This record gives sequence, C-alpha cells and structure tokens, in this order.
Amino acid sequence: MSASTDTAALAPPAPVLSYSPVVLSVPGRPVDLEVRVSAPATGTGLPVILLSHGHGGSNNLSSLNGYAPLAHLWAAAGFVVVQPTHLSSRSLSDRLADTPGAPLFWRSRAEDMSHILDRLDEIEKTVPQLAGRVDHDRVAVAGHSLGGHTAGLLLGARSTDPDTGEEVNLTEPRIKAGVLLAAPGRGGDILNGPMAAMTPFFHTTDFSTMTTPTLVVAGDMDDSRHFTDIGPEWHADPYRLAPSPKTLLTLFGAEHLLGGISGYDADETTDESPARVAALGRLTAAYLRTQFRPGDHAWQAACEGLTTGADPVGRVESK
Repeated sequence: MSASTDTAALAPPAPVLSYSPVVLSVPGRPVDLEVRVSAPATGTGLPVILLSHGHGGSNNLSSLNGYAPLAHLWAAAGFVVVQPTHLSSRSLSDRLADTPGAPLFWRSRAEDMSHILDRLDEIEKTVPQLAGRVDHDRVAVAGHSLGGHTAGLLLGARSTDPDTGEEVNLTEPRIKAGVLLAAPGRGGDILNGPMAAMTPFFHTTDFSTMTTPTLVVAGDMDDSRHFTDIGPEWHADPYRLAPSPKTLLTLFGAEHLLGGISGYDADETTDESPARVAALGRLTAAYLRTQFRPGDHAWQAACEGLTTGADPVGRVESK
C-alpha cells in the first residue's frame, strides 16, 4: 500500500448527514419525486452530485435507499449527493405497471434530474443544516448501469425514441461533469442478448454528441451477456465513442456492481469488495474535485496512490 493510501486509510471519518425523503410534486408525473440528500456535516460551497440508480434485482436498492456506500463516500469527500427514486424503481413497479413509459421510463429518468436542479433552492432549504452551503454552479451527474445511460443523456448523448422515431436531446447544460459507472455501450447489431429487445432505446445511443467532461468507469470482468457477447469492452464505449475530454478508469477484477456500490452485502453483488468500493469512491471524488477546481491535484494524487505500484486497483487512460 502506498504512503498516500496509508494516510487516507488512517484519516478519521468525516461526519455525514443524510435526509429523506424530500418530496417534490412534479406536474404530470404519476407519483411525487422523492429524493435523499447526503452531505458533509460541515463546510460551505459544496458541489452537487446527482446520482441515478440502476435497475438491479433488489426492490430497495433501485431507489433513493440504495447506493449508500458511494453516497456516503462522496458526501464525506465534500459533496452534496442527491438521489432520486426514478419511476423505473422496482419499489414502484406494481403501482406504475400500466403507465406510459413503463417499465424503464428512460426519458423520465433524465427529466427527474432537471426537475431536481429546478428545485435545488427548495431542496437546500428543506434539508436541516444545509441552507446556504451548496454551490449551485458546480453540478455533476453520476449513474450506474441504466443510471449510466440516464447520466449519458444528461451529458449530451442522444437516442432515438423507438415510439416516435425522433431524436431525443436531454442535455442538461447546468451539469458540468459526469461519472458513468458500468454504463451500457453502443447499440446496433452487437445488442444480441435476451435483454436487447427490452431496451430499444439502447440501440440508437449516439455518444458523439456527449461533449461534457466525463469519467467512464468499467470493470474488466463485467461481461453483460444478457445484452451483448462482445464482453467487458462494451462498457468502455462511452469513452471510446465520445469526444474528448474523457477519462476511462478500468477496475481490475470488477464485475457489474464494481465491488458492491449499490449496497454492502447485497445479493445482486457478484464481486463483493469493500476495498474496491472505497478506492472507487476516492477516485471518482478526486476526479470531480479536480474538474471543479482545475488547480487541484486530487485526481493526480488519487491515481498515483491507487493505480500505480505493486497492487493497482485499475488503470487510467485519457483523451
């Protein structure tokens, strides 16, 4: 373990506050938009991370109640983390089964994040001890799996609506940086798995318009055969097919849950590793910190501490 990693491991944990639900009534949305907010107990000028959950097997983790490992790590690193329960959440599936857009609600998921930004003042005032501490101009989006597709759309990727044939542009200019975690890759003929028919909006994803600075995180053991047989490289497509500036972090030995980011001891995790999750939390927080403060060397230090030496957690490439 490097000296920088030793120092991080010995540092006292930063106190974190978590508050939920903040309930937002959105006209036309079939149920209220509920969000969880996690933030450091102290500090001002805090940047925001909007975190989009995936569509995993758990009823609870695909909601504002999931992804506690990452939300806590990011909040402890100085970010305000806002987690919505999207309409696609399995916790809502019985109530919304016959609603247009079900079951995945791919457009609504991205629209949720714009609604949150529209109401960020209200959210800040609702959460105890948060008012006046949030920097509304420094906003990032992160998403895992299906949430990675959601985040990609907000960062500038395009898709064609399979029902209308129109190209959909959901780019959110208030978002300045992104983190895609095990996100789906390109569509077309390579989508030949049993789930391909369930996600027609994946088939037309165009990363060439995703211009916002983004860190793409992929596991080198994340073989999503239910979508494609091309192997783990599929999850690197958002890096390879998007214009610069982009960075790719490939985690060694990581499968689709990247060590267990949706929840510790979760049945859906096939590669349980709290150490990998901790490393991922540190690297992603450092990337965003440097994006928001270009003179900050957090990203360089994290990469030197975690992706070099005798036992690296992964490798990094940029363009």
